[in-house]
Amino acid sequence: MTEPNTHRRSPARRRAAAVATGTAAALGLVAVSLVTQARAATVITVAKDGSGRFTTVQAAVNAAAAGDTISVAKGTYAEIVNVPVGKTGLTIQGATGNAEDVVISYDRAAGYTDASGNKYGTLGSSVATFSATGLTVTGITVQNTFDKSAHPEITDTQAVAVTAQGDRQTFTNDRFISRQDTVLNWSPSSTGQYRQYFYSSFITGDVDFVFGNATAVYDRVNIQLRNSGAAAGGLNGFLSAPNTSSAKTYGILVTGSSVSSSAAANTYYLGRPWHPTADAVGQLVFRQTSLPAAVKVAGPWTDMSGYSWKNARFFEYKNTGAGATVNSNRPQLTDSQAASYTAQKYLAGTDGWNPVR
Repeated sequence: MTEPNTHRRSPARRRAAAVATGTAAALGLVAVSLVTQARAATVITVAKDGSGRFTTVQAAVNAAAAGDTISVAKGTYAEIVNVPVGKTGLTIQGATGNAEDVVISYDRAAGYTDASGNKYGTLGSSVATFSATGLTVTGITVQNTFDKSAHPEITDTQAVAVTAQGDRQTFTNDRFISRQDTVLNWSPSSTGQYRQYFYSSFITGDVDFVFGNATAVYDRVNIQLRNSGAAAGGLNGFLSAPNTSSAKTYGILVTGSSVSSSAAANTYYLGRPWHPTADAVGQLVFRQTSLPAAVKVAGPWTDMSGYSWKNARFFEYKNTGAGATVNSNRPQLTDSQAASYTAQKYLAGTDGWNPVR
């Protein structure tokens, strides 16, 4: 007669089986991890002519996993692009390497209304909104084509090309084009760590077109002040408008760059302090940058909505060109102070991030 429990495994065998099962499960997780890593290396192609996987950039973004690369073929893509927080480590690159070849373009202003009749507002006017951490954008043009002269009925004329509102974001060899509020460096939490690095790129506008409360470095970029036709000594516009939280040491740095313009002499302010909240005390440094005659030499800073530029943290350091000088209205960093206001210092944050080239 067979013992009733002889078909059952002994405790030792059960333990061995459990170990084997656990090992198999672990190997399965490793396999899944490897698949995930392989998936993260996927290149997703976009081409208007249908030769890529998608014909729009947003469709590719929607399909992408964290860490993917989106390669965009030559063409003009008339669309709004939104890269959400979950697309960590995403790369969006122009396939040709020439930003003039790959253009994301749209006509939208803050005063336009959506299907429900609500105004888009400044944030909603953005052609491309980048929220993901570790994002890289390279070889791309983003242009907001809003033309206020064609729309006299629109009084809210902010027209953002790019909203950068993620941490550890890098933009290289790009072009960002609009008039008012071209690039928004945004910190969704005013005291949070949101850092953006712009390198070897082109940015143009005429009113507050580099602005926001994030920590942003513009390194060896070409900034163009658009000519709105004002006569010498008049007013063509304002380059920047930071609203950095007083709790943050670093706001916006423009370093080793070139500011150019065909506008008449003394018609542009370098910046003014945006003060939408009590803790907004704009921080901005122009260092070792060439400034054109269009900059108001006697006083390149001005007040904004009753808030004095003297209450902000505006400084220069060893700038050159016809628009550069030293006087009582142009606070300068000393050599020892300048050592604390470098691209590396701005971007290091709490984790030592250093994308500087």
